[in-house]
Amino acid sequence: MIPLKDLNPRSTRPFVTVLIILTNVAVFLYELSLGPRVGRAFLFEYGMIPARVGLLLSGHAASLTQTFAPLLTSMFLHGSFLHIIGNMWFLWIFGDNIEDFLGHWDYLLFYLVCGIGAGVVHTLANLGSTVPAVGASGAISGVLGAYIVLFPRSRVLTLVPLIFFFFTVQLPAVVILGYWFLIQFLSGLSALGEQTGGGTAWWAHIGGFILGALLVMGSRRR
Repeated sequence: MIPLKDLNPRSTRPFVTVLIILTNVAVFLYELSLGPRVGRAFLFEYGMIPARVGLLLSGHAASLTQTFAPLLTSMFLHGSFLHIIGNMWFLWIFGDNIEDFLGHWDYLLFYLVCGIGAGVVHTLANLGSTVPAVGASGAISGVLGAYIVLFPRSRVLTLVPLIFFFFTVQLPAVVILGYWFLIQFLSGLSALGEQTGGGTAWWAHIGGFILGALLVMGSRRR
Protein backbone atom coordinates (compact mmCIF):
# COMPACT_ATOMS: atom_id res chain seq x y z
CA MET A 1 0.00 0.00 0.00
CA ILE A 2 1.42 3.34 -1.10
CA PRO A 3 -0.12 6.54 0.31
CA LEU A 4 -0.68 9.16 -2.38
CA LYS A 5 -2.39 11.99 -0.53
CA ASP A 6 -4.12 12.62 2.77
CA LEU A 7 -7.50 14.34 2.72
CA ASN A 8 -6.93 16.19 5.97
CA PRO A 9 -7.23 20.00 5.56
CA ARG A 10 -4.76 22.42 7.13
CA SER A 11 -5.05 26.08 8.11
CA THR A 12 -1.44 27.22 7.70
CA ARG A 13 1.31 26.91 5.10
CA PRO A 14 3.79 24.11 5.94
CA PHE A 15 6.91 26.17 5.34
CA VAL A 16 9.00 24.23 7.87
CA THR A 17 8.12 20.94 6.17
CA VAL A 18 9.12 22.48 2.84
CA LEU A 19 12.34 23.80 4.38
CA ILE A 20 13.22 20.35 5.74
CA ILE A 21 12.58 18.77 2.34
CA LEU A 22 14.69 21.39 0.53
CA THR A 23 17.51 20.96 3.04
CA ASN A 24 17.55 17.19 2.54
CA VAL A 25 17.53 17.58 -1.24
CA ALA A 26 20.35 20.14 -1.12
CA VAL A 27 22.50 17.89 1.06
CA PHE A 28 21.81 14.90 -1.20
CA LEU A 29 22.85 16.89 -4.28
CA TYR A 30 26.03 17.85 -2.45
CA GLU A 31 26.67 14.16 -1.71
CA LEU A 32 26.32 13.36 -5.42
CA SER A 33 28.77 16.12 -6.32
CA LEU A 34 31.47 14.47 -4.19
CA GLY A 35 31.70 11.36 -6.31
CA PRO A 36 31.49 7.73 -5.08
CA ARG A 37 34.76 7.56 -3.12
CA VAL A 38 34.60 10.90 -1.32
CA GLY A 39 30.82 10.54 -0.92
CA ARG A 40 31.30 7.25 0.90
CA ALA A 41 33.83 8.87 3.24
CA PHE A 42 31.35 11.71 3.81
CA LEU A 43 28.66 9.23 4.89
CA PHE A 44 31.09 7.52 7.27
CA GLU A 45 32.03 10.88 8.76
CA TYR A 46 28.53 12.23 9.32
CA GLY A 47 26.42 9.05 9.47
CA MET A 48 25.61 7.46 12.83
CA ILE A 49 27.91 4.46 13.44
CA PRO A 50 26.79 2.53 16.55
CA ALA A 51 30.19 0.88 17.09
CA ARG A 52 31.69 4.28 17.88
CA VAL A 53 29.80 4.22 21.17
CA GLY A 54 31.68 1.09 22.19
CA LEU A 55 34.97 2.66 21.14
CA LEU A 56 34.21 5.74 23.19
CA LEU A 57 33.30 3.74 26.29
CA SER A 58 36.45 1.64 25.99
CA GLY A 59 38.63 4.74 25.59
CA HIS A 60 39.66 4.01 22.00
CA ALA A 61 39.70 6.53 19.14
CA ALA A 62 36.20 7.99 18.88
CA SER A 63 35.66 11.38 20.51
CA LEU A 64 32.43 12.52 22.14
CA THR A 65 31.63 14.84 19.23
CA GLN A 66 32.51 12.27 16.58
CA THR A 67 30.34 9.71 18.32
CA PHE A 68 27.17 11.68 19.00
CA ALA A 69 27.05 14.62 16.54
CA PRO A 70 25.93 12.20 13.77
CA LEU A 71 22.69 11.65 15.69
CA LEU A 72 21.78 15.05 14.23
CA THR A 73 23.71 15.16 10.96
CA SER A 74 22.74 11.64 9.83
CA MET A 75 19.06 12.56 9.52
CA PHE A 76 19.90 14.89 6.61
CA LEU A 77 21.88 12.29 4.63
CA HIS A 78 20.56 9.70 2.17
CA GLY A 79 22.07 6.76 0.37
CA SER A 80 20.17 6.77 -2.94
CA PHE A 81 17.52 8.48 -5.04
CA LEU A 82 14.86 5.98 -3.93
CA HIS A 83 15.86 6.52 -0.31
CA ILE A 84 15.37 10.29 -0.36
CA ILE A 85 12.29 10.22 -2.62
CA GLY A 86 10.50 7.75 -0.35
CA ASN A 87 11.33 9.69 2.79
CA MET A 88 10.42 13.10 1.41
CA TRP A 89 7.18 11.71 -0.06
CA PHE A 90 5.98 10.52 3.34
CA LEU A 91 7.06 13.77 4.99
CA TRP A 92 5.17 15.83 2.41
CA ILE A 93 1.97 13.80 2.83
CA PHE A 94 1.85 13.66 6.63
CA GLY A 95 4.11 16.45 7.88
CA ASP A 96 1.94 19.44 7.00
CA ASN A 97 -0.87 18.53 9.41
CA ILE A 98 1.54 17.91 12.28
CA GLU A 99 3.16 21.26 11.60
CA ASP A 100 -0.30 22.84 11.48
CA PHE A 101 -1.18 21.30 14.84
CA LEU A 102 2.07 21.96 16.72
CA GLY A 103 3.00 25.30 15.19
CA HIS A 104 6.03 25.87 12.99
CA TRP A 105 8.88 26.05 15.47
CA ASP A 106 7.53 23.48 17.91
CA TYR A 107 7.16 21.18 14.91
CA LEU A 108 10.79 21.71 13.93
CA LEU A 109 11.91 20.91 17.48
CA PHE A 110 9.60 17.87 17.51
CA TYR A 111 11.07 16.64 14.21
CA LEU A 112 14.67 16.95 15.44
CA VAL A 113 13.92 15.30 18.79
CA CYS A 114 12.23 12.36 17.05
CA GLY A 115 15.19 12.00 14.68
CA ILE A 116 17.71 12.00 17.51
CA GLY A 117 15.60 9.62 19.58
CA ALA A 118 15.28 7.25 16.62
CA GLY A 119 19.06 7.33 16.19
CA VAL A 120 19.54 6.41 19.85
CA VAL A 121 17.18 3.43 19.56
CA HIS A 122 18.91 2.24 16.38
CA THR A 123 22.30 2.53 18.08
CA LEU A 124 21.19 0.54 21.12
CA ALA A 125 19.79 -2.19 18.87
CA ASN A 126 22.97 -2.40 16.76
CA LEU A 127 25.86 -1.60 19.09
CA GLY A 128 28.33 -3.74 17.14
CA SER A 129 27.55 -2.24 13.75
CA THR A 130 30.20 -0.33 11.79
CA VAL A 131 27.72 0.61 9.04
CA PRO A 132 26.71 4.30 9.03
CA ALA A 133 22.99 4.81 9.51
CA VAL A 134 21.70 7.68 7.37
CA GLY A 135 18.31 9.07 6.43
CA ALA A 136 15.40 11.14 7.66
CA SER A 137 13.16 8.11 8.20
CA GLY A 138 13.57 8.07 11.98
CA ALA A 139 12.38 11.67 12.29
CA ILE A 140 9.62 11.07 9.73
CA SER A 141 8.53 8.00 11.69
CA GLY A 142 7.96 10.38 14.60
CA VAL A 143 5.70 12.44 12.33
CA LEU A 144 3.77 9.27 11.43
CA GLY A 145 3.44 8.35 15.11
CA ALA A 146 2.03 11.79 15.86
CA TYR A 147 -0.34 11.56 12.91
CA ILE A 148 -1.86 8.24 13.98
CA VAL A 149 -2.55 9.72 17.44
CA LEU A 150 -3.93 13.07 16.28
CA PHE A 151 -5.75 12.12 13.08
CA PRO A 152 -6.50 8.38 13.17
CA ARG A 153 -9.70 8.67 11.11
CA SER A 154 -8.29 11.04 8.48
CA ARG A 155 -8.74 9.53 5.01
CA VAL A 156 -5.65 8.73 2.96
CA LEU A 157 -5.83 8.14 -0.78
CA THR A 158 -3.83 4.95 -1.21
CA LEU A 159 -2.47 3.02 -4.19
CA VAL A 160 -3.02 -0.71 -3.71
CA PRO A 161 -1.25 -3.23 -5.98
CA LEU A 162 -3.14 -6.43 -6.77
CA ILE A 163 -0.97 -8.81 -8.83
CA PHE A 164 -0.75 -6.96 -12.20
CA PHE A 165 -3.37 -4.35 -11.41
CA PHE A 166 -3.36 -1.17 -9.34
CA PHE A 167 -6.31 0.64 -7.84
CA THR A 168 -6.81 3.52 -5.43
CA VAL A 169 -8.89 3.53 -2.27
CA GLN A 170 -9.45 5.92 0.63
CA LEU A 171 -8.38 4.31 3.90
CA PRO A 172 -8.26 5.68 7.47
CA ALA A 173 -4.81 6.80 8.56
CA VAL A 174 -4.92 4.32 11.44
CA VAL A 175 -5.09 1.46 8.90
CA ILE A 176 -2.27 2.75 6.68
CA LEU A 177 0.09 3.78 9.46
CA GLY A 178 -0.85 0.88 11.72
CA TYR A 179 0.01 -1.55 8.90
CA TRP A 180 3.27 0.32 8.25
CA PHE A 181 4.26 0.15 11.92
CA LEU A 182 3.43 -3.56 12.11
CA ILE A 183 5.78 -4.25 9.20
CA GLN A 184 8.55 -2.25 10.88
CA PHE A 185 8.04 -4.02 14.20
CA LEU A 186 8.02 -7.55 12.76
CA SER A 187 11.03 -6.77 10.59
CA GLY A 188 12.84 -5.29 13.59
CA LEU A 189 12.20 -8.40 15.66
CA SER A 190 13.53 -10.64 12.89
CA ALA A 191 16.68 -8.50 12.62
CA LEU A 192 17.49 -8.57 16.35
CA GLY A 193 20.80 -10.22 17.09
CA GLU A 194 22.19 -9.79 13.59
CA GLN A 195 24.21 -6.72 14.66
CA THR A 196 24.98 -5.81 11.06
CA GLY A 197 23.13 -2.52 11.01
CA GLY A 198 22.94 -2.70 7.22
CA GLY A 199 19.86 -2.23 5.08
CA THR A 200 16.79 -0.71 6.66
CA ALA A 201 17.07 0.79 10.15
CA TRP A 202 13.94 -0.91 11.47
CA TRP A 203 14.48 0.08 15.10
CA ALA A 204 15.02 3.71 14.18
CA HIS A 205 11.57 3.60 12.58
CA ILE A 206 10.04 1.87 15.60
CA GLY A 207 11.68 4.20 18.10
CA GLY A 208 10.83 7.34 16.16
CA PHE A 209 7.20 6.29 15.70
CA ILE A 210 6.65 5.53 19.39
CA LEU A 211 8.44 8.69 20.49
CA GLY A 212 6.38 10.86 18.13
CA ALA A 213 3.15 9.28 19.37
CA LEU A 214 4.10 9.81 23.02
CA LEU A 215 5.14 13.43 22.51
CA VAL A 216 1.75 14.48 21.13
CA MET A 217 -0.43 12.17 23.19
CA GLY A 218 -0.87 14.71 25.98
CA SER A 219 -1.80 17.53 23.61
CA ARG A 220 -4.32 15.83 21.31
CA ARG A 221 -7.27 17.47 23.11
CA ARG A 222 -6.29 20.88 21.68
